[in-house]
Amino acid sequence: MSDYHHGVQVLEINDGTRVISTVSTAIVGMVCTASDADAETFPVNKPVLITNVQSAIAKAGKKGTLAASLQAIADQSKPVTVVVRVEDGTGDDEETKLAQTVSNIIGTTDENGQYTGLKALMGAESVTGVKPRILGVPGLDTKEVAVALASVCQELNAFGYISAWGCKTISEAKAYRQNFSQRELMVIWPDFLAWDTVTSTTATAYATARALGLRAKIDQEQGWHKTLSNVGVNGVTGISASVFWDLQKSGTDADLLNEAGVTTLVRRDGFR
Repeated sequence: MSDYHHGVQVLEINDGTRVISTVSTAIVGMVCTASDADAETFPVNKPVLITNVQSAIAKAGKKGTLAASLQAIADQSKPVTVVVRVEDGTGDDEETKLAQTVSNIIGTTDENGQYTGLKALMGAESVTGVKPRILGVPGLDTKEVAVALASVCQELNAFGYISAWGCKTISEAKAYRQNFSQRELMVIWPDFLAWDTVTSTTATAYATARALGLRAKIDQEQGWHKTLSNVGVNGVTGISASVFWDLQKSGTDADLLNEAGVTTLVRRDGFR
């Protein structure tokens, strides 16, 4: 006979079926520039949690890569997103400006012990409460940035999407892929085209930004095990370079790129 107890008793059974906890993978993390963004909403080098990507565009300004990247993601899905805004480089010429921007994106640890740039994503969970798992630096992912991104992806057990920076041909894209051994990176070539509402013209649209939104959508609706392959992309009007592909033929441009580990874009019942 059990001992008498006047009150609540809890009986915990440890040998039965247990609930399996899963990690949310549909959380985007990206580093962008936007010199005219609202400084209170997007402070420099601080991870910012966004729960409504489309609404956040109102505070993202029109310059740099932030607004365009947010729109590219919003066109695909509505994922929780962590953004780190960095300052644009300064200098007398475009090369110097880009070099300084690259340094700002790669980031460091400042005198106060705070992470900056890409490294700020590693401390995002302590600031925002979520850990980004789908990473990118749309429009500014030079080789140096991509190398730094790979390290951050490994630290966060995340996956990164990068462009074949500066590549104009299939041969160049294939050669560029050889710069990376990390399984946490996907190289995408070429880019999409889309209507730019700021300039009112068709412009290059970062394929990596759309990959971030599409990956989050697939994770939410189907799961992490489903690839990006043969999934329609929203909000684009064309592809920035010609890529030949045929469902019934081998040795096409798309086959050559895929064989080399480069993800490419095709037009078949929309853009994919």
